[in-house]
Amino acid sequence: MSGHSKWSTIKRKKGANDAKRGKLFAKLIKAIEVAAKNGGTDPSANAALYQAISKAKSNSVPNDNIERALKRIDGDSDTGEIYELTYEGYGPHGVAILINCLTDNKNRTSSDVKAALTRNNGSMGNPGSVAYLFELKAIFQFEQYDDELIEIAIIANCLDIQESNNGITLEFEPNNFKSAYEKFKDNGYNPLNAEVAYIPSSSINLDATKFSQISKLIESLEDLDDVQDVYTNFDIEEKELESLLSE
Repeated sequence: MSGHSKWSTIKRKKGANDAKRGKLFAKLIKAIEVAAKNGGTDPSANAALYQAISKAKSNSVPNDNIERALKRIDGDSDTGEIYELTYEGYGPHGVAILINCLTDNKNRTSSDVKAALTRNNGSMGNPGSVAYLFELKAIFQFEQYDDELIEIAIIANCLDIQESNNGITLEFEPNNFKSAYEKFKDNGYNPLNAEVAYIPSSSINLDATKFSQISKLIESLEDLDDVQDVYTNFDIEEKELESLLSE
């Protein structure tokens, strides 16, 4: 299981308070609105929208919220300019970081991201400084291993299968996201998490102490309203992960 998947597992197992859940929902709805504005409100004809809706649903965003967001875009073409930005940087212990943002104010977002990095012993990087360390993949996480699930995944052209004590992660090419997701749903398998994400080609292993430092940075970045996703190349041993989840 990659560090990104492990971070998702930690957040899911520890849960979120109402304020953080509300902020997450707002970000996921924002991603849906931007995707719909850019490519239309029909998810069957808009891959980015399909992915945004699938990610929102896997994070328990109510269908009513999603439908209202799509209706807003359908009824109002003047929603203001939203910029999609990606920042690159470094965290403690040389961990590489990609930060995806949606914003109506580039200067504000750049300043906020830089401040969060600096406060947590990180730094901004130049364009291209860490992006080459990541590959875009379709990711599905399930609670447990299942022979039928694996068979479906293989038929759907699964690239990699990673099993751990906390579930199973399946990787696909990004353009296979929709077909794989629908195969899972058609056979009664609903993923705990479904998204197209940047996965590191190599990782930096951290112990629990070092992980606590990088996790503070990730949480600080994720707490910014304009930040949609944070990707890193850290990894942590299963024993260390189990210890963190039991706290």
